Amino acid sequence: MNIPTNYRFASSHEWVLDNGDGTVTMGISDHAQDLLGDVVFVELPEVGREVTAGEEFSLVESVKAASDIYAPIAGEVVAINETLEDEPELVNSEPYEGGWIVKIKLADAAEVEALLDADAYAATIAEES
Repeated sequence: MNIPTNYRFASSHEWVLDNGDGTVTMGISDHAQDLLGDVVFVELPEVGREVTAGEEFSLVESVKAASDIYAPIAGEVVAINETLEDEPELVNSEPYEGGWIVKIKLADAAEVEALLDADAYAATIAEES
């Protein structure tokens, strides 16, 4: 399982990458996509939407199930990955690169540091197994 060390994670399996410009890129972890199976649809939020940490703001559907996606941090959606509309399977094949879901302008940069680092996320997954 791939858990990049420069990413932060929510216990609900979303990842955040600090872009260094007041924004973060967000998606679901390799572990989450593996649990879901083949992704067939990603519901993307509207650009400009304000989200709060813990808020459901997206949906990923697979051949097995539909899973709500929660915002791990608060802020404004400034970009969506429109490629997922035609290629939702990128969430499976490239969960940390081409399969990103949104970019969010941070309301509070400290929220990123409060998320799990790679080691703590790996421990969370191990506890679930």
